[in-house]
Amino acid sequence: MQDVILGRCNHMANNKLYVGNLAHDVTEEYLKKIFEEFGPCVSIKVIRNRFNGVSKGFAFVEMAEAKAAQEAIVKCKGTTIYGQRITVSEARDQRSQKSAGRSGRGRF
Repeated sequence: MQDVILGRCNHMANNKLYVGNLAHDVTEEYLKKIFEEFGPCVSIKVIRNRFNGVSKGFAFVEMAEAKAAQEAIVKCKGTTIYGQRITVSEARDQRSQKSAGRSGRGRF
């Protein structure tokens, strides 16, 4: 199984990770401490409500190297931060999510 994981690493479309089920208190600085154990972080963004600034419970972490991103997925998935069991996966392409979200809803 380890060979499969490492093999996938070379085909990773990007080094951007989705981190979900975060407690509202988690900050970019805290995530940086966790994810830099696997390699340099290019960017970290906790997604917040634009009106009140409260975290929406997820973030995006971009790693400098695909190998570091894959290692972070394997080792961080299911760990607990501030009492919440987090999910970590490869981030999906934003364009495909937008088009998928609009289909079949009858909006104009």
